[in-house]
Amino acid sequence: MCVICFVKALVHVFKIYLTSNYTYNFRGWPVDFRWDDVRATGAGGSGHRALTCAAAAAGVWLLQGAALGEEAPGRPPRAARSQAQCFLQQIRELPSQLASYVLAHSLGRWLVYPGSMSLMTRALLPLLQQGQARLVERYQGRRAKLVACDGNEIDTMFMDRRQNPGSHGRGLRLVICCEGNAGFYEMGCLSAPLEAGYSVLGWNHPGFGGSTGAPFPQHDANAMDVVVKYALHRLHFTPAHVVVYGWSIGGFTATWATMTYPELGALVLDATFDDLVPLALKVMPHSWKGLVVRTVREHFNLNVAEQLCRYPGPVLLLRRTQDDVVSTSGFLRPLPPGDVEGNRGNELLLRLLQHRYPAVMAREGRAVVVRWLRVSSLAQEAAFYARYRVDDEWCLELLRSYRARCKEQLESEETWGPHGLAFPWLVGQGLSTRRRRQLALFLARKHLKNLEATHCSPLEPQDFELPWAP
Repeated sequence: MCVICFVKALVHVFKIYLTSNYTYNFRGWPVDFRWDDVRATGAGGSGHRALTCAAAAAGVWLLQGAALGEEAPGRPPRAARSQAQCFLQQIRELPSQLASYVLAHSLGRWLVYPGSMSLMTRALLPLLQQGQARLVERYQGRRAKLVACDGNEIDTMFMDRRQNPGSHGRGLRLVICCEGNAGFYEMGCLSAPLEAGYSVLGWNHPGFGGSTGAPFPQHDANAMDVVVKYALHRLHFTPAHVVVYGWSIGGFTATWATMTYPELGALVLDATFDDLVPLALKVMPHSWKGLVVRTVREHFNLNVAEQLCRYPGPVLLLRRTQDDVVSTSGFLRPLPPGDVEGNRGNELLLRLLQHRYPAVMAREGRAVVVRWLRVSSLAQEAAFYARYRVDDEWCLELLRSYRARCKEQLESEETWGPHGLAFPWLVGQGLSTRRRRQLALFLARKHLKNLEATHCSPLEPQDFELPWAP
């Protein structure tokens, strides 16, 4: 018996040794895929997005301009200002720029991305090792090192289900998972699509786990770019079979990917927000407002809503009714039960629907959706929907007939994209107030799903579903 116990203990120690090497020696691993491998191999599809060597240092493209307040209201256009005025303005703004830089690269980064702190990584190391071992042993996960255009090494894990796709063929689809600000693929949001039967590709933000660098928006987007290219050109998934899933702050990289690669099949956003500024102002002193806004806009401009509106494909928003992290209500006190009015996912839905269906969301349409968003429980949601007697079949038929008419009248490439008729749709013009409200509620319910859960509760596999396509 002692010999058997000794052998078991020896095997256990050996497994711990292998797992430790699996974590610590990742930097010595050979590179599996680089950002410029697409250009080097001459691959088709999205290969035109491969950066040139000269542009690599600057990184991939991000939304800028109005999002960063470069041309603020009331300020004359940059071209109209004299060189002397511009120079004096830069001198006056220098102290605040320095203060913003210092805040962003110290306290700001730790608050926005706490998972990048080495102290947290060390504290979570046993759990990360267990998570890696589980993915490799149970799901035959394949770890790979990717190199982004800024030189950061990105730690990824791929679980392939294509050989056994299941009765519904879910394994033929790849779900790329974008973790939160303290999430790692070893123990993060990828468990829901993985247990639901999909092929899954997880990756860690720069500075998280085995990934190098620092998790600023530009570095995050650079990392997401190489992850998408790896999925399309090395793992050989077709764009239509790729679903991007973003949880919490992962909504930024998820919406960036679908904005930049609009041919990707679908987007699922779970417990995310429209913009970081309202959430940052909630936790920082009111006297710091100017500094906080400037710091976020210049260094952490996570403009999720703007990026979301540039994706033409199917979208599903998952709103957690007990979420106090992405809510501007309940600071320094528990969120009251059923208080979902301050959830920033509400603004995300309103921005999306107003962009895609402006005629439906005018006046009465927007007002009824705002009232619907105040409902927290599933029973109240069903009662509210029934009160307005929404006819789902009529709504579907209206959308189909509008699309068919547009197909007959419009044949330009700008009108028809990878997902069919491009947005915005002008459907709903001339409808009565009652019908406009019904259509607005129908669209809201198709794009947003309520979950009775907290922000950090693991998503149940049955709650992960693909978005509705009009």
